[in-house]
Amino acid sequence: MALFLTAAILGIALTKPAAAEQLKPETVAAFDRYVQLSEKRMQEELKAGPFLRVDDLPAADREGAFAPLRRGEVIVDRLHTLDQGNSIPVPHGLIHHWMGTAFIPGATLAQTIAFLQDYDNQFKFYGPEVQRSKLLERNGDNFKIYLRLRKSKIITVILNTEYEVKYLAIAPDRATSSSYSTRIAQVEDAGKANESEKPVGNDGGFLWRLNSYWRFLERDGGVYVQLEAISLTRDIPTGLSWLISPFVTSIPKESLIFTLTRTRAALVGKN
Repeated sequence: MALFLTAAILGIALTKPAAAEQLKPETVAAFDRYVQLSEKRMQEELKAGPFLRVDDLPAADREGAFAPLRRGEVIVDRLHTLDQGNSIPVPHGLIHHWMGTAFIPGATLAQTIAFLQDYDNQFKFYGPEVQRSKLLERNGDNFKIYLRLRKSKIITVILNTEYEVKYLAIAPDRATSSSYSTRIAQVEDAGKANESEKPVGNDGGFLWRLNSYWRFLERDGGVYVQLEAISLTRDIPTGLSWLISPFVTSIPKESLIFTLTRTRAALVGKN
């Protein structure tokens, strides 16, 4: 499920539109390796537990995590996947990896999934970051969707994005969803007669890849929603690290909270 713009718009946008940066094969290869190892860990969790990251906390810390969830807060963590104990180098790019969890009181598993699968209407609940949303194709629990994303930091960046999304029922009380971007194009002169797209993979580099992994668990009179996202952007231009680095961490976190908060609010409003 691809609903949010993680680190897609970096502090690069605070100065001026970034010069075109070409997505290189070695950058894609590094991202694919990172995803492969991350998904291996996810599959191990689904087989042997925990289903939710908060359930794996020590007993002494568990209540401290669930209490804010029941108050309507979103808990967020930044993750780092390692390769045999070592960081994975990403030439010419940056990988952003975040996880957030929210609790939706009164919601059911079926209601939550039905809401998220209503792609034609997602723009109504996730604006202004999602400007347009459309279901392109459905085959059972497999979806192809389109989202037009918007993010502003002094300048405004618009992205036309497409994703393949798969839902999987694990048990009567739990399910998962996995979303993979298949096309991301930066839009120039959005909304104008001369609107056009930059070449895919040869643009400002605000977002080149976005994978989103959702877990849903019906328990305690509601549904716990866990969202893990892995995205790829260009690296930070030389000389601007002092300005841009803070946004590499703050913007993905803010977007994650935004998505989970809007999901919770929409479903609580239906009950």
